[in-house]
Amino acid sequence: MSFTMAGLAGVFFLVFALIMAVAVFAFLYRQQRRQKVVKDMLQTVVGNRPMPVTKLLKDVVSDVSGFQKMLRSVNLADHLQSSIKQAGLTWTPSVLFMATVGAAVPGFLLGLRFPFIINEVLTCLTLGVATACLPYVYVRKKRTKRLAALEEQFPDALDFIARSVRAGHAFMISLSMVGDHVPEPLSTELRTVFNETNLGAPLGNALTNLTTRVPLLDFRFFTSTVMLQRQTGGNLNEILGRLAHVIRERFRLKGEVKSASAHGRLTAGILTVLPLLTALALLAVAPGYLQGMAKDSDGKHMILAAGVMILLGNYFIRRIIKIKV
Repeated sequence: MSFTMAGLAGVFFLVFALIMAVAVFAFLYRQQRRQKVVKDMLQTVVGNRPMPVTKLLKDVVSDVSGFQKMLRSVNLADHLQSSIKQAGLTWTPSVLFMATVGAAVPGFLLGLRFPFIINEVLTCLTLGVATACLPYVYVRKKRTKRLAALEEQFPDALDFIARSVRAGHAFMISLSMVGDHVPEPLSTELRTVFNETNLGAPLGNALTNLTTRVPLLDFRFFTSTVMLQRQTGGNLNEILGRLAHVIRERFRLKGEVKSASAHGRLTAGILTVLPLLTALALLAVAPGYLQGMAKDSDGKHMILAAGVMILLGNYFIRRIIKIKV
């Protein structure tokens, strides 16, 4: 009997200890979650708000005085910072600069090993500059992809806000709800607007910051629509529904233009790649056929001129087929 009572007491204390442990862990998890929410709000506001050039330069290049002077002279930091933010990356301009310098090294080494453009110095400079541009090209590609995703998600978000307003919710509550339900990257931008207003920023400033972070015409339409409705009144859900329809029509028209210009883009790609593939095929089939041109001074000038003409042809073809909608 005593053993049974001792066993029951042990089980009781074990269960009680487990319950207390679960309660403590739940309390700590809830506190950590609250802290994380507040921290995310502050980070989204501070991280996405346009910052003065002086503060940005101090944070970015405090240890590189020469680079800091160059940034101050050409105002490069703002451009790099905005491109990185719009690409959705966590880099800083200093990280991008270091990546650019690091990417230039393989180009220089390749130029030293294969000096195929007139002389060794020009080959090193050309290949070094070409490889140094790769990190910036990556940032621009990520930026273009992210902005395209934002543009595609925006009409559905506007319909969500319009339905929420029609159901009786306030505009800011609707903005918070759509920020919690739409996928990335649009949810981050909308939550940032909501967090800024929660921290005391006027709605106009928060929407202006949104158009700064997302330089798309559709978002400027949205900002102008909301601010005009605030000043003059009107049926906001109907206005947002019409705006979503207009954006979808623009998106559809852009798709038609893109499909119509696909032949031109394909032509530009083929005309750019075909000479390079032909040269590589000749090097594989008849290695001595092009080596004489690469060793001759006039042949090197011809190779350089051919490369420049290929790049110019690609540029002009893309300029011709680029149609803004």
